[in-house]
Amino acid sequence: MKIICVGRNYVEHIKELNNSFQTNPIIFTKPDTSILLNNKDFYLPDFSSNIHHEIELIIKISKEGKKIPVKYSYNHYKEVAIGIDFTARDLQDEAKKNGLPWTLSKGFNHSAPISKFNSLNKYDDIQNLNFCLKKNEKIIQKSNSKLMIYKIDFLIHYISKFIHLKVGDIIFTGTPKGVGSIKTGDNLKAYLENEKLLDFNII
Repeated sequence: MKIICVGRNYVEHIKELNNSFQTNPIIFTKPDTSILLNNKDFYLPDFSSNIHHEIELIIKISKEGKKIPVKYSYNHYKEVAIGIDFTARDLQDEAKKNGLPWTLSKGFNHSAPISKFNSLNKYDDIQNLNFCLKKNEKIIQKSNSKLMIYKIDFLIHYISKFIHLKVGDIIFTGTPKGVGSIKTGDNLKAYLENEKLLDFNII
């Protein structure tokens, strides 16, 4: 099982971090050891002083494929969930400054809390889903999947040109604006439409 992530897929998020716009999607990965399930507590690591939350829609690959045409991408996923891409922003900023990979800043242990997956049959259109993140009951990230620069079907097509997608692989589709730091004692809740899918504490 692979975790494949998309960076800079919402315009306002690109602007808030003063990043540049790219011609193609930015793709990076997380190891399976980054997964945190069942709303377990997230323990702040001791190697970073600036862990940021990044809420994202995620999909699970249900049919193996490579070089998948966009028009057939919909055949390769049946479920959607909410995930958080925790990022050690201080480590990432240092890596970017030196032209180095983001691996340690994105792939550390339990940096990918994931909710249960819901069937796509529950929703009218995956490219028109509202989702949000609350920190201590205050909404801090809120968006709709229609605002993605690169739509989900295109992402599956693009990624599969380079990486053979297998059943169970997970794709994080990018975060909207509003990213920020977390601290000990915070509570995070994530919603897809009006359903709460994540609810856990920062330790």
